[in-house]
Amino acid sequence: MSIINYDFVKTHITNNQTEKKDTNDNDYTELSPVKYRWSHGSTDMDMGDGLIVYTLIQYMRAKVCVCIGSGGGFIPRIMNQARVDLHTCGILDGNNHPLWGDIGTTIVVDADNGIGGHIDWSSDESFFRKRFEPRIILDTSENAFYNFFVKEDIKIDYLHIDGDHSYDGVKKDFDLYTSILSDNGIVSIHDTDKSYHDEYIVTNDIKSEHNYPFEGPNKLVKELKNKQEWEILNLFNNGIKRDRPCSTGITIFKRSN
Repeated sequence: MSIINYDFVKTHITNNQTEKKDTNDNDYTELSPVKYRWSHGSTDMDMGDGLIVYTLIQYMRAKVCVCIGSGGGFIPRIMNQARVDLHTCGILDGNNHPLWGDIGTTIVVDADNGIGGHIDWSSDESFFRKRFEPRIILDTSENAFYNFFVKEDIKIDYLHIDGDHSYDGVKKDFDLYTSILSDNGIVSIHDTDKSYHDEYIVTNDIKSEHNYPFEGPNKLVKELKNKQEWEILNLFNNGIKRDRPCSTGITIFKRSN
């Protein structure tokens, strides 16, 4: 027995589902890995650093969860499931509709411009959108901040930053969106482990989406460490098990009391 439902993790969290027919015209469900799950150290039945995100949302009873940058929607689906599970176990009350209910919502902000990665869920019929029903903003994070979050007077309980990885880009996202955190708001930034980036090897004949500027998250973390405003926890597992997938690093922020 395990506290984790590995079958659900495999079929809904770390893989997408596509309905297909075999050569005998029989229906079957094909599973395919969620894009960029490897950057979270995730495999078929291991959520990697996604388990940290799930736990923080559960522990802090977070209702409004925002993910800037999304890849294959790995973190947003965990955000959504964490809120649904809070309702299932009786912590959150009322209507559990994922968009307009009483359990809050998961909002995904992605410019879908191909910089740093490509999304594969733009279609309304994608498994991610049909199964988890996040609120989608296909625009830059700056436009989304001023034209949606400010106008709607939204306060964020959990913020995950995984968009523009340049220093200027990640700093702008951090500065803008932390200004609208709720009183107990939590922030996580992905790709903060510089050692992972430094060791990553890509052959010259392969165009990798890992080759865009990557230094921003780690540089911002080092800068904020010198200030007293934030409590900061780096969670890096690169090299602990050299022959197993590992996370590109996740750093947690909470305002100091």
